[in-house]
Amino acid sequence: MGFDEEVWSLLRKIPKGRVTTYKLVAEAMGSKAYRAVGNACRRNPYSPTVPCHRVVKSDGRVGGFGGEVSGRNVERKIRMLRMEGVEVRDGRVLNFSEILFKFRQV
Repeated sequence: MGFDEEVWSLLRKIPKGRVTTYKLVAEAMGSKAYRAVGNACRRNPYSPTVPCHRVVKSDGRVGGFGGEVSGRNVERKIRMLRMEGVEVRDGRVLNFSEILFKFRQV
């Protein structure tokens, strides 16, 4: 399994209403390649089945989506998160620490 496929496999484990971080995904793979996780998300052909929209920055900011760091794609990511019950205000996930998904929970 290649790097991207491993990322996508992990992302399928994130439940609706929860988020994780690029860093936690990389660490679950035994890697520090946080940016590469973001690139794998950008290349994800299986969205929303593989829920890259549930991956956010380590400080709770929503981060980019679909290769954009602002604009329509990021607004779409926020809408998708809200539809799943994740509260977002001013580009940040509210109650971040409470809804943070850590892969050791799987």
